[in-house]
Amino acid sequence: MTDYDSIWRTQDEIRTVVNAVLGECIWDLRYNDRRMAIELELSVTLDDKQASDLCCQFSLPADHEGVGSKGSKFTFYL
Repeated sequence: MTDYDSIWRTQDEIRTVVNAVLGECIWDLRYNDRRMAIELELSVTLDDKQASDLCCQFSLPADHEGVGSKGSKFTFYL
């Protein structure tokens, strides 16, 4: 059974970190049920160092997936 309350809290934490570090630049933030992960796409493209620095700010592991349709993409596996 999927714990949506936990997913929403995690999404709020991700949003808070991104807004504090980069400002409001979230293009898409959603839960992917098939991958059992939260996917984040920014409206800006970060270089590798910036992406790594951002990943270090989260309390859960984050993978930088590269560039999506609008900007840098990250995945948070639950």
